[in-house]
Amino acid sequence: MRALITGASSGIGRDMARVLATKGYELILVARNEEALRALAKELKEKNHIEVETIVADLSNIENCKDIHTKVKNVDILINNAGFGDCGNFSKTSLEKEIAMIDTNVVAYHTLMKLYLRDMKEKGRGKILNVASIAGFMPGPLMATYYATKSYVVRLSEGIREELKKEKSEVQISILCPGPVKTNFCKVANVKFHLREADSMKVAKYAIKKLEKGKFYIVPGIDVKLAKLGAKLVPSSWISKITYLVQKRKLEK
Repeated sequence: MRALITGASSGIGRDMARVLATKGYELILVARNEEALRALAKELKEKNHIEVETIVADLSNIENCKDIHTKVKNVDILINNAGFGDCGNFSKTSLEKEIAMIDTNVVAYHTLMKLYLRDMKEKGRGKILNVASIAGFMPGPLMATYYATKSYVVRLSEGIREELKKEKSEVQISILCPGPVKTNFCKVANVKFHLREADSMKVAKYAIKKLEKGKFYIVPGIDVKLAKLGAKLVPSSWISKITYLVQKRKLEK
């Protein structure tokens, strides 16, 4: 069995690679940080005696996504995990950073999912896990672009799930929707969380366990489950007000 993981050099992506390695998967790890990828590959090979391939690539360039699909075939699990955020008033945040965010969080997911989904449907099997966020279920003032990218991932995945169900396909799609997690996300996004942050390895283990069981919405933590329910029941205008106050606190460093 082979798994391709993007954003594998740190955080949840790295820990999901560690979990899958203990299960004997051959791994293809994709990220921009070559040094971190090599270190992780060495660790996984020595501990688990598996094959590990590393690909250094910037997924904000769609051609790099297409090249990965050309080079890497016979993937049983695709984990779309690469991504980052930014925090601040929309009129003041960097346009260049936001476009790169959209290219990484949306275009790369879309491209890899489409290309590998076609392969999986042809084989009649396979799993795709898109790492979204609880942010994908609500508006996000002061992190508007990031929330919008995760909403795209959620809605696209929901639509594809229904297509697969109607086709009676054996291919599975799932979305991982965590809340704050202890990773380097905060440094890149220029925020400081005032909420409890989940342990990355615990989230990774939970995600793989639920993926193997065929769960679509993978939401780790009772507090995050309640937030997802609240986003469904409470009017968006109220959610916006609450989210604004939460995001404002993130900017207070």
